[in-house]
Amino acid sequence: MANTSNQRVYLTYLVLMFTCVACKQSAQIDEPVRDSTQVVVSNTKPVVPAGPVVNTVLTEAYVKNVAAFAYLWAWPMVNIHNRKVKFEKVPQPGYMGGVVPIAPANQMAMLTDYILPEERVVACPNQDVVYGFGLMDFSKEPVVIQVPDFGNRFWVYQICDQRTDGFAEVGKMYGTMPGFYLLTGADWNGDIPKGIEKVFKCPTKLGVMIPRAFQKDEPADKKSLQPVLQQIMLYPLSEYDGKMKLKDWTAMPKYPADNSSGSQETKWVNPEMFFDVLPEILGEVPALPGEEALYAQLKMLLDAATKDARVKGWLKEAAFEADQKLIEPLFKFENVGYPAGHHWTTQSNGAQFGTDYLTRTACAKANIFVNKPNETKYFYQDLDSTGARLNGRHAYTVTFAKGETPPVKGFWSLTLYNQYHFFFANPILRYSLGTKTENLQYNADGSLTLYVQSTPPDKNKMSNWLPSPKEPFSLYIRSYWPEEAVLNGTWMPPPVVKGK
Repeated sequence: MANTSNQRVYLTYLVLMFTCVACKQSAQIDEPVRDSTQVVVSNTKPVVPAGPVVNTVLTEAYVKNVAAFAYLWAWPMVNIHNRKVKFEKVPQPGYMGGVVPIAPANQMAMLTDYILPEERVVACPNQDVVYGFGLMDFSKEPVVIQVPDFGNRFWVYQICDQRTDGFAEVGKMYGTMPGFYLLTGADWNGDIPKGIEKVFKCPTKLGVMIPRAFQKDEPADKKSLQPVLQQIMLYPLSEYDGKMKLKDWTAMPKYPADNSSGSQETKWVNPEMFFDVLPEILGEVPALPGEEALYAQLKMLLDAATKDARVKGWLKEAAFEADQKLIEPLFKFENVGYPAGHHWTTQSNGAQFGTDYLTRTACAKANIFVNKPNETKYFYQDLDSTGARLNGRHAYTVTFAKGETPPVKGFWSLTLYNQYHFFFANPILRYSLGTKTENLQYNADGSLTLYVQSTPPDKNKMSNWLPSPKEPFSLYIRSYWPEEAVLNGTWMPPPVVKGK
């Protein structure tokens, strides 16, 4: 944890170095004139101070330090950019490897059941909802999204920009009505067609939409959800006609899986090419207030790299080092967010990171595409109650006191992931326990004990068994549409206790 602390201090220093300059504004004088002194009041707007001078001599240490920060800062945006580039190669919506919904920009694909353990496109999937996925490129045109009538079922559309910050509120917790909604780029000022309920503007060139619809384990619930799924759609504004379109998602083509990363998540950010892609990112993602100085520094470095092979080499070296020393440690849940008791960690600004670059990239590395806290609150766990790494060589229990399961208006779940943050394929095909599990057995005192272990427990505990591998693993609590007690930290997850 000492390395993590040093990273935070170092990164905080760099953030302050870049942003404090941009935040300075020239003061305007509006005091009355005293004596005979003449006061000249400027009516010009505050401007960002001058940036680097062209052809400034750059030292290796300076280039590598700025580059390391740039790597952490831009990692999530490069991640989204590279997904878009890859998905644009498919001719139409379909399933990568037969299990992951993918589509070209301004279209989407929808699953019809839980996502399967074989997927490696997005770390930390869940088997509580049926997913969809669509990438938007607003340089082409706006897109229309369809919202069907979900009835009493929990649902939410995660709609985020290229920074992975949410820019549209569409879901059950927002009281969103069935109908058509328009997503546009920040500068779009076209005519809004009749029948559009609301318009949401994305501050970046690219965006992502991930619909989630809750589903129980019961076959009857799955069947009742199918007609609703067929109405979840995303398509270009030019195709909008005011009529609800239907799509048979069972008839989608299958595309080859990307097995280049083996058991780990697809490597969406390649340090070898990072600084070749960064100029595109700066064009796709406008600077936030206070980031102007950072953009000026990065543009100066990128320009220098086109003229000086040494600078280009230093940038590449810095990217590989940052990938290993800055990014890889953020994959560990113990390094994501802040402590939440009993060695759990959490974050309170998911999908609204702003300038919290460290947490944004930690989430993108460990479990990208997190919802806003009022949509979903997450708790992460790598350790048992003693601080030892969770490992399937041991058996564990997680006991919620009576009335102390996560307080939610939607649903909650405890999911188990292997060391790569994917499902552990087990004989009973069970990857999470929670609201969707109809036959959970409570203790005589009203408490609920879940059994996390690699071998089956006693027969009377089987309904509460969450199978683990015999290797290191992690646990993950989701609380969809959480109550205030979850949001303000009054409720905290119980410890993970190793058996004797």
